[in-house]
Formats: sequence, C-alpha cells, structure tokens
Amino acid sequence: MELDFIQLTPQQRYKLLAGLIVPRPIALVTSRDAEGNLNAAPFSFFNCVGSDPALVILSVGNRAADTPKDTAANIETTGAFVVNMVDEPMAERMNATAGPFPPEVNELDEVGFASADMPGIDIPRIAESPASFACRHHSTQHIGNNRIILGEVTAAFVRDGLVDPASLRVDVTRLTMVGRMASPGWYCRTTDRFELDRP
Repeated sequence: MELDFIQLTPQQRYKLLAGLIVPRPIALVTSRDAEGNLNAAPFSFFNCVGSDPALVILSVGNRAADTPKDTAANIETTGAFVVNMVDEPMAERMNATAGPFPPEVNELDEVGFASADMPGIDIPRIAESPASFACRHHSTQHIGNNRIILGEVTAAFVRDGLVDPASLRVDVTRLTMVGRMASPGWYCRTTDRFELDRP
C-alpha cells in the first residue's frame, strides 16, 4: 500500500502517523498563564532530542488557524514548563486532563492529581509522576498548524529508587511507563521488555 501524504488531509495524515509511529512517550505538561493559572495537558508528539544541551520537543497543534492551545500560549508567554512522565497508575487521570477545560481551570484539581514544588521553577510538578523535568523555553517553530516547541531541561525530580545515585543509571525494571498508540484511545504498557547488547 502506497500513500501520498501530500494528497492526504491533515486528519488522514494524523491517523497514520499516530497509529504507526508507536509507542510514543507521553509528556503531561504543567504550565502557567500570565495570571498564574495552572494548566496540565498531555502530549504524545513529544520526545527528548539532545543532551548537550538537554532538550525536549513538543508538537502542539493549534486550536484553529494561529490560535494556540493553552499549553503553547503559556510556554511562549512565561518561558517555562514542566514535563511530567506518565506511568500506569497515572494513565486514567492523565487522559482526563485532555478534556475541554477552560483556560482558568486547574486540570490537576479537576482530575485529582497532587502538585508539588519543582526545583528552580515557579511551576509545580505532578507529585504522582515518576520523573519530572523543569524546562526553559528555548524556541518555537511555527510550521503549518503546528507549534514545534523546544525546551531546555534545567532540573529533574525523580522518584526515590529509580536512579542509582552513584552511576545515575535508571533502573528500568522499576518503571511502569505507558506509551501512546493509535487514536482514539489506545495505549501500551512498557513492562514487557527485552535487552540487547550494543555492538
């Protein structure tokens, strides 16, 4: 089957990309607007893209032409955000944060997540997250209906027992992350793992 992406509609392209580029990690992003209102929203068009400097990338689609979603507007206004990684016990509440909440509504309160201080930033992390990353807005590229946001990681907060303090190696056997699969609502568990020696 050959597919000409240039001829497909954006929705058709989305279905194929979201269904075939899997599993994708989920960034449950916390941010604040100019008035200090807290926002939380999940994004699976997300990944880490560098370590020198440490960079993460989010692709945030506009609500409509040139109308940003709350997360993108907040990041571009305040210059900061927190990426909270999502494990299996968080999955249902993470999904609930994607609801159509008005900008002034705190999604964490609505779905029952606890907030906690994040080192070096005036935006809270989600206390239930196994790992949270404080990010400084690096840049945004406006490409079509997408805002491609780069964030520089300035600090992390990791659940006790996940990282060896001496080697900084992560114990992957203690992670129960979830990944995004196809739309509308497919996810996967990352507890079925195997190991290969790097050549």
